[in-house]
Amino acid sequence: MQKLELLAPAKNQEIGKAAINFGADAVYIGAQKFGAREAAGNSIEDIESLAAYAHRYKAKVFVALNTILFDHELENAQKLIHLIYQAGADALIIQDMGILEMDLPPIALHASTQTHNFDPERIKFLDDAGFERIVLARELSVQQIREIRKSVKAELEAFVHGALCVCLSGQCYMSHAIGGRSANRGACAQPCRKKYDLVDQEGKVIAQNQHLLSLKDLNLSESIEEMAEAGVSSFKIEGRLKDIDYVKNVTAWYRQKLDKILDENPERYRKASSGKVIFDFQPDPVNSFNREFTDYFFHGRRQGISNFDTPKSLGKQIGKVKTIGRNFFEMDEAYRLNNNDGLVYFSRNRELNGLKVNRVEGRKVFVPSTKGLFPEAMLFRNYNHEFLKQLNNSRTTRKISFNLKFREVKNGFCLHATDEDGNKAEKIFALEKVPADNAERARTTIEKQMAKTGQSAFTLNQLILEVSRAWFLPAGQLNQMRRDLISLLEKEREKFYRDTFRYLPSDVPYPSTKADYTFNISNRLAEKFYIRHGVNEIEKAFELQAVHQEQILMTTKHCLKYSLGFCPKTQGEKARQNKPFTEPLYLKDGNRNFRLSFDCQLCAMRIIWDEHLSL
Repeated sequence: MQKLELLAPAKNQEIGKAAINFGADAVYIGAQKFGAREAAGNSIEDIESLAAYAHRYKAKVFVALNTILFDHELENAQKLIHLIYQAGADALIIQDMGILEMDLPPIALHASTQTHNFDPERIKFLDDAGFERIVLARELSVQQIREIRKSVKAELEAFVHGALCVCLSGQCYMSHAIGGRSANRGACAQPCRKKYDLVDQEGKVIAQNQHLLSLKDLNLSESIEEMAEAGVSSFKIEGRLKDIDYVKNVTAWYRQKLDKILDENPERYRKASSGKVIFDFQPDPVNSFNREFTDYFFHGRRQGISNFDTPKSLGKQIGKVKTIGRNFFEMDEAYRLNNNDGLVYFSRNRELNGLKVNRVEGRKVFVPSTKGLFPEAMLFRNYNHEFLKQLNNSRTTRKISFNLKFREVKNGFCLHATDEDGNKAEKIFALEKVPADNAERARTTIEKQMAKTGQSAFTLNQLILEVSRAWFLPAGQLNQMRRDLISLLEKEREKFYRDTFRYLPSDVPYPSTKADYTFNISNRLAEKFYIRHGVNEIEKAFELQAVHQEQILMTTKHCLKYSLGFCPKTQGEKARQNKPFTEPLYLKDGNRNFRLSFDCQLCAMRIIWDEHLSL
């Protein structure tokens, strides 16, 4: 039976625990160092606290140690890995193959998406090399995932939601090239979110001052079952820099999606952790940060994966401006807005502007200023005040069900509990047996007090009474009995069985004997790993090279020719004949120029460093 796991991000332990409460089967978090989000590091103590909390629900904690390492960092990285294991973490997410040459504790190893898990041959090699799980590239289609599933035995993890890197993960060198901030070292400056001009060989401007590399956000919530059928077992939400409201809302949204699939297919799928989440709000990802949504390449190439106008959050489109007054505007149709909502719109020159809602009267929306607003301007709500207030005040809970047997024994009473995972706890209470004057009231009191599980992680599913007659027991006594038993049951659950994983080095040959800078080999152990697997020509990592002229800085499936309607492969001879430019094309960022190369066979665009070109 296939396990389905919802994997949520955690910037810190507080957000990690919230993710568990709102339905995550596992969370991923960064350690003190060496994580691909430099600004999201956490202490070993915090990881230990999060792991203990997660294990209460049989949920897991994965620690991202997915940067490339330099030689002087290897010893500290190995020590940190052992501390992470001792803290109770269940898996390590890695990019640097040098880690596989270390003395490792028996912790599961996941091949980060940063290991460039797009090429089927590469994925098959990582599977044969001994990884328990492979985190797939976001660019893969459902058909490609199906084919990968047929050839590998490792678990497959895939992104379902969140920000998209325009470059194939692990292959982006643009941030380091222009500013010394390496994406492979967790310090990406996000050059893909900047504005560029697109010019041709003769300097003709084709697109000016636009966010030409900025993608919308991924949302595959309507394709979860299709992903599961293709062989994905872990559904990953991006966002280790996101705030707690985002994680709560998006995790809850996908929890409901997965629960529906689990409920409808009990013979095929099983849940990856314990407990049922009881929501008191309706989650909706449109109410959290988003750049509008796309399913990217999951169903093949299509228009609309990017937003050239802005990399900022737009939220939900709500209507157009009809008329404008002194300190208000009227909408073309009624839409429920709240005081303190945040709205955005594009000005006539396509700049994004914001408005705060002071109050609403029908279709009239009163704002501090209407400067820049114009009739027919499209409005988006990117801050839903009432929704976030409801989310902050949410009493959403996650409860583990248990059955309880209350029986009479010779010297008192015995409570026996069995939870949904089969954990058992039992305690005998030596108490004087006092016959009850009112049998019905005595039974009702027992039922009522045994069901009061309060702030614990448990909820009573079934109570069985095995007594010879009705006995009187004070409510306070019953409460103490229940608390004592739940405490014992909690201790049983704390004996969380962590899967034992021992990485066994193999000598399976790599598909190529050459490794260029895109292999990100930045230390002696990584070099040793590839040599052991038959690679005999090794180039240093991009970050260790001094000259980058003519090197590929990005390889992306996002193609500007396609987006602008000039793709000869999919848009025909007409597109080829009518193109208003002379190739090659360049992205221009001030005085920097980046040449574009188009590989129509692979349906990919490459960005090449061309610093000294003058246009």
